[in-house]
Amino acid sequence: MSLGTLGGLVELSMQATIGASEPWPEDVILYQQYQLEQITLPDYAQCLAVETFLHMCGLKFRVEQRTNAEEMSPSGKVPFIQVGPYLVSEFEPVVGFVNTKGFYLTREMPDNERSEMRAYMSMIENILGNAELYMAWLNPEIANEVTKPRYGCSYPWPLSWILPWRKQKEVRARLKANEWSNKTVPEVCEEVKVCCQALSERLDKKEFFFGAKPTELDAMVFGHLYTLVTTILPGGYFTSVVQEFSNLAMFCKRIEDKYFKLGFD
Repeated sequence: MSLGTLGGLVELSMQATIGASEPWPEDVILYQQYQLEQITLPDYAQCLAVETFLHMCGLKFRVEQRTNAEEMSPSGKVPFIQVGPYLVSEFEPVVGFVNTKGFYLTREMPDNERSEMRAYMSMIENILGNAELYMAWLNPEIANEVTKPRYGCSYPWPLSWILPWRKQKEVRARLKANEWSNKTVPEVCEEVKVCCQALSERLDKKEFFFGAKPTELDAMVFGHLYTLVTTILPGGYFTSVVQEFSNLAMFCKRIEDKYFKLGFD
């Protein structure tokens, strides 16, 4: 772990400890890029997962879209929330911060189920998260036709070319470290299918993954699967894979109806 990362964790821990004694404010803001013009597939999945989690906790907040949301974020990643003087970015730190404020989705969950939930969340990050990055940035057709134009749309030339190129290089290095950069599109789709199969079997016919109440896992699954099903990309690779699992599609529809009314059909 780098000193920079360690410093960020220490800062987050201090913020969470201080923030625990304060009530949830009325003016909490969730920041993300512009959804229609700018946000990319991986970022939208992450933003939607955090938004879903906050809704499941019954917390008040508003979404603000900014062209420079990534630069505003304390970690350089979206989404991030502003809660009073505190800025907290990405899914797990947001969950941890919300927990310190006294809001839990898993307060009564047994330890063995909590460990199982964490394992599924890790699987989603390692498979769906990497698959989204791969398809958005390393699939040449999608990268050139969709991701790069969207990522660079708010900048003047030559930044509109340089910044997407730099971001693609960063993603390629990350996926190489995770042994994903040399995969083929069919191999990536097979990874997604295996992940969906595991999720489908865990969900079975239940309303949520661990019974009658939602957890962080439900928020994360919805964020990723809803994004994969509804985002129109050349090839339509992921949509057809996810739609093979009818209970996952029905799960997304239930979450949408309960918390969003986003228009899943």
